[in-house]
Amino acid sequence: MSLRLRPVPWGTQCRSARTNRHSRNRDPGPAMPPVAPTPARPLIVRCGAFGDMVMLTTLMRVVSARYASPVDVVGSGGWTPPLMAREPTLGHLQMVTSRKTPYLLCPSQWRLVRWLRGRGRGPVYLGDIDPDMRALLARGGVHPDDIVARDPAGENAPVLWPDRWLALGQRDPAHRYPTVEVEVSGLRYPRLVVGDGDRADLAAWLEAAGLHGPLVLLQPGNKRTHKRGKLMTADHPKHWDAGNWAAVAQAALADMPDARVVLCGSPPEHPLLEDIRAAAGGHPQVFNGANDLPIPRLLALIERAHSMVSVDTGPAHAAAALGCPLLVMFGAAPPSKWRPIGPGRIVVLGGDNGADSRVSDIAVDATVDAWRSLSRGNGDGSPPS
Repeated sequence: MSLRLRPVPWGTQCRSARTNRHSRNRDPGPAMPPVAPTPARPLIVRCGAFGDMVMLTTLMRVVSARYASPVDVVGSGGWTPPLMAREPTLGHLQMVTSRKTPYLLCPSQWRLVRWLRGRGRGPVYLGDIDPDMRALLARGGVHPDDIVARDPAGENAPVLWPDRWLALGQRDPAHRYPTVEVEVSGLRYPRLVVGDGDRADLAAWLEAAGLHGPLVLLQPGNKRTHKRGKLMTADHPKHWDAGNWAAVAQAALADMPDARVVLCGSPPEHPLLEDIRAAAGGHPQVFNGANDLPIPRLLALIERAHSMVSVDTGPAHAAAALGCPLLVMFGAAPPSKWRPIGPGRIVVLGGDNGADSRVSDIAVDATVDAWRSLSRGNGDGSPPS
């Protein structure tokens, strides 16, 4: 058997020979210290609902400022990409469709694990407490010493979520990474960014729909309004009768005759919003927007609106983040944890009886009076004084 040698280019042979000949007597000098690898960008893990992801922007801003870096995010839900599309602190968004599906049956989990294995070590802020996400992080090679985890022991404490994220973002993992000093008090409010293209799209839609003048938004639904195609029932803690919503719409139009009332919701909520419009007598200035409000347009609409009246749900948090004057009505969820905060005027009703609270306990007159009081709000998420 003959041995075949691969030829080496002549110039390489000459350089090697010269190097070997001249390096025999050369002092190699002191050994160079190993270069520490550059840490991967900070990573935030949070698979949450619409409002959860709005409030997560507080954590993103704090972590981005402390590490002087964009942040990567692991998230879920069709609402997350459009909510995060223009967030300036976002580096990479990695989506996972399910954490509960067995690993072998969930390609998005495969992609997540492959991406985690390729990004290297860096600080990881874990906003999810379920073991399935921890298992995925471990499968992706995330070192436990790199994780700063949300504390499940404090879940019931009366602390607003943005303040929880503010505190979490100031903690360091066991394996320390370089940070800079940051004054975080100015980063407390969640933030959303609306693009010029979205504003232009909204303007064209408003013109086509004949929606001129001040816009008052009503948000009657929430993520449980439609489950498996069924509208929420009257015994849900966030349910408010169609007649009540119609009365608010009529009061707004009585105060502002040139206004338009836009009923906001997702396409499956169209029948619910039609009930409200019918209860308002089919008033031509009351518009059902359920089929026309993809998230980018909804955010632009909220930014432009005169005000919003909403149950405790994701778009209410978007309104707070965008500075839209907001009245939010609570059922069983405690306002001490879930109340939206932002730079605009916010009034909160309900939630006074803990788990027994229901939006249906809130009177129409109190709601209309609270909506009218928005102009006297304090701008810090508290009711008017």
